[in-house]
Amino acid sequence: MTANVAESTRWNDDAWTKAWPKREVLTDSVTPLLLEAVGLVPGERVLDIGCGGGKATMAACQQVQPGGSVVGADISEPLLALAGRRAEGMDGIAWRRADMQTDHLAEDPFDAAMSQFGVMFFDEPVTAFANIGGHLRRGGRLTFACWQAVDRNPWFVGPALAPFVAAPPSPAPGKSVTGPFALGDPSLVQQVLREAGFSGVRIDQRSHEVDVPVSAVIDDAQLTFMGVGTDFMEAARRAVSTMMGSFAIGGGLYRFPLAFQIVTAGLDG
Repeated sequence: MTANVAESTRWNDDAWTKAWPKREVLTDSVTPLLLEAVGLVPGERVLDIGCGGGKATMAACQQVQPGGSVVGADISEPLLALAGRRAEGMDGIAWRRADMQTDHLAEDPFDAAMSQFGVMFFDEPVTAFANIGGHLRRGGRLTFACWQAVDRNPWFVGPALAPFVAAPPSPAPGKSVTGPFALGDPSLVQQVLREAGFSGVRIDQRSHEVDVPVSAVIDDAQLTFMGVGTDFMEAARRAVSTMMGSFAIGGGLYRFPLAFQIVTAGLDG
């Protein structure tokens, strides 16, 4: 059975990826916390999973200099193109189009694998994390940021849009639900990583607020992408506007509380 078909379609959608610079400002504040947890040192080789537009990848590359290198891997060709433009002329960095659930990179083993909100989209998470572990050297480490449960992230517009979009289909047999909050349950994260061969799993739950434009969360392009049809667009806009009103702080900015977790683990064996 083919892996991650829906997510591959989503992340290679031009409308979605063109809007990415608006979206990533929501999570830029997490990058320093993620990199602190990874604990990179000069000379290390790093794999960044679901690297998106490459901002965290570039920050990691700076930390492993001199002598280190970072490979950013993503299933999105348009986002990798954006990352490549941003990193033009930067030494020690490379980009690979790959689905890290199934693909094997022709690279030497990495010292560390990291991800900033890029590992919640695997439809076979145990298989995916085992494959990631297969890219690490003995004693290598994994660190990633993922969202806590959706009810701890009230800025997410999914519940407000539920009356205007079709319910998502149930996963096929042997597949898991994917999406931003797929790893929100710490006990599930523990189980998945243990089954994938990792040990010493630590989950550090964090939260803070960010002041960003509303387009970091929602705009018409996002409404369309989430499945709102033209017949329901105006009603969906009103529902979102009402929801977003409670976060407005003036000056065109909105204060959103982000609840996420930073997960660290070592590779068994």
